[in-house]
This record gives sequence, structure tokens and C-alpha cells, in this order.
Amino acid sequence: MLKLDNISKTFNPGTVNEKVALKNLSLDLQDGDFATIVGSNGAGKSTMFNAIAGTFIVDEGNIYLDGEDITFKKEYVRSQDIGHLFQDPLKGTAPHMTIEENMALAYLRASHSTGKLFSRISAKDKAKFKEQLSLLGMGLEDRMKQPVGLLSGGQRQALTLLMATFVTPKLLLLDEHTAALDPATAEKVLELTKSIVKERGITCLMVTHNMHQALEVGNRTLMMNAGNIVFDTSGEERAHLTVADLLDRFKIKAGEDLDNDRVLLS
Repeated sequence: MLKLDNISKTFNPGTVNEKVALKNLSLDLQDGDFATIVGSNGAGKSTMFNAIAGTFIVDEGNIYLDGEDITFKKEYVRSQDIGHLFQDPLKGTAPHMTIEENMALAYLRASHSTGKLFSRISAKDKAKFKEQLSLLGMGLEDRMKQPVGLLSGGQRQALTLLMATFVTPKLLLLDEHTAALDPATAEKVLELTKSIVKERGITCLMVTHNMHQALEVGNRTLMMNAGNIVFDTSGEERAHLTVADLLDRFKIKAGEDLDNDRVLLS
């Protein structure tokens, strides 16, 4: 479903602020894969997501989604097929618009229909919005006319997840999407994430700072360092790994200890 073929990205090249963010990174993600990602500080996790989403064009290499070369496609075009959630729960929604209006925008963006107008959201569509909101178990289906800015961080992140998957994307990118939430809310959003991904069969990449999550969620674990993937495990090998094993594998592959305090303390 996703193929990264030797992609590289350097920011501020030729200056004192030059930063090699991605270096000859390659990845093959099969249809239905749910891969978790952990890594050191500045390893390139978010940069890889932004490259896939089209926030910038990579310097070298190619990006393929479902067999199509999307390397030079604009971000708004890719968003029809790629859902993207961020660590900040405020990023995925428009605070001054109502819950219903936010869902309508997400629905029209991902519908692959040209010429659709906001006013063309039907009563049937609105009923579907309400039905989907009820699945969150947060009572948002009864608050559809309220501005999203009145919701808590957890409610907004759950809504963003729903918006990103309302029209099933080919790929879902989750960039530490539960990290800014309190533990109880984070667990609820994570369970909702697993349920939606499994039910829809969505191909998914999830950055996490929690090593236990990295081994327990999904079917594959990736570790990144210095702009590349240094360890990739799945199947029986992954099933028998412990957190200590992951840290040892990282040190062997990267040649240094993992230096992400949030990961080590999780």
C-alpha cells in the first residue's frame, strides 16, 4: 500500500543550520499493516510523516501509494487518501466551526467528488454524522451544533480521528496522537483507534513514545534513528520481544543508546 524508495530530505542545505532529516529511507508497507514507530530524538519520525503527507517534496527518492507515484502530488490532493493526526489535539479541527460543519468538511474533502459544495450535505449525511459520533461514547452526537472549540482535548482528538476515517483512507498516519491527553482519555482514544483500524482494515503508521504500545499495538514495529529505519520487526520475532530487547536491538543497529527520555520513562 505504501512504498518509500530511498527518500531523502535536508533542510537549510549549505547553511550553518543544515539538517539532514531523512537519508535514503526505504519502507514497504503492505495493505492492512498497522506499524508502530519509536525512535530517538530528532530521528525523523514526524519528518517521514510530513514527506508522506506532502507537507514538502523530498529531495531524492519516490513515494508510492497503492501503486501510484505521489512524490510530486500536492498535500491537499494526497489528503483525499491519507488521514493524518498530530500530537496537538487542536490541529485537526476548526475551533470556530460546529462539530457538524467540521465533519462535513472532512467528508467532502475525502469524498473524491469534484464540484461538491458545502451546502450539498444532505439530511442523510447529517444522520450518518450523528451515528458515527455516537460510536465515540462521548455524547457528541447531541452537541452537533456546538463549536468544536468548546470541546476538551480528548474529545477533539477523538473527533479528529473520526473525521480522518469517516471516508476510509488508504493510509492513516498517527503522530503520537494520544501523547497530549490524560492517561484515561489517551487509553480511550487508543482503543477507539484500534477498533476503527481493525474494522475498516486501514493501513496505518503510528508514532508512539510508549515502548509497550510499540510491541502490543498493530502487527509490526519500526525503530528510527538519524533519518532512517534501523530496525523492523513483525510476526513471531516481534511477539517474543520485550522492551529491553527493543532497546538492545536499537543499540546494536544504531550504534548508540536510545536517547528519547519520554520513551525510556514510559
